[in-house]
Amino acid sequence: MDLLISITINGLATGMLIFLLAAGLTLIFGLMDVLNFAHGALFLWGAYAGIWAFTTTESYIVGIIAAIVAGAILGYLLERFIIKPVYGNHIQQILITLGAMLVLSELVKVVWGPNIIHAQSPSWLQGSWEVGNIYLIKYRLFIILIGLIVFFGLLFLLNKTKLGLVVRAGVIDKEMVQALGINIRKIFLFVFMLGSGMAGLAGLLFGPYSGVIYAEIGLEYGILAFIVVIIGGMGSVLGSMTAAVLVGVLGAYAAYFVPELALAVNFLIMLAILIFKPSGLMGTKEALK
Repeated sequence: MDLLISITINGLATGMLIFLLAAGLTLIFGLMDVLNFAHGALFLWGAYAGIWAFTTTESYIVGIIAAIVAGAILGYLLERFIIKPVYGNHIQQILITLGAMLVLSELVKVVWGPNIIHAQSPSWLQGSWEVGNIYLIKYRLFIILIGLIVFFGLLFLLNKTKLGLVVRAGVIDKEMVQALGINIRKIFLFVFMLGSGMAGLAGLLFGPYSGVIYAEIGLEYGILAFIVVIIGGMGSVLGSMTAAVLVGVLGAYAAYFVPELALAVNFLIMLAILIFKPSGLMGTKEALK
């Protein structure tokens, strides 16, 4: 029983990391209809910028701010100069954002070098608590807490605020919102930067969790984020949370009990969802309620 609890907590921590990345992606795609395959690069740059700031200043709070700002600024530049010219054309979006992903991955090597960088958690998050025979690793519990805060914050923003009302109305009828004198383009730009900032935050949290960061994590976790968005349903924050937890926990159990299936389990879950419920666990209709 103790082993199962430990595996579950590890899986939840992984799931929350994936959620932070996938939630930004589902906002961008589900609300703005943009296929951003460069989203993983925001995760990558958030990891490097955050770890660099944390190492330089020895302040984890500064590292968090740096990661979020790096993701948001890159998101702004991507939206303004790369994605804006191809709104409404998914094929061009895929091609141009894939190119941006490769360029940004190489630029990381130019700025910080090609070698693997080791990352440690701050001293106040190192170690674990012992509850009976169960060891609760502080940093993993911290990741779970951050994930829950972001999740409930997004639900509040989208469902309980005027900004969220405008965003949801803009998804349904952009022209109507524009006719009311609201600049929906600025609202969607904010949503894009919000999703990008969350990707940067996820990148910083990933560093101490894995112990290392490297230039390929953007592509690896970008693909994983798309899998989670497909499983959860396009545009659904709740769906992304559910799918991320499902992928994280099942992946943790598979890695321990059936290591040979660890890499395949995510694709198997996605395949099952696409066969039996192509719209995903929640789908866009639920996301807009």
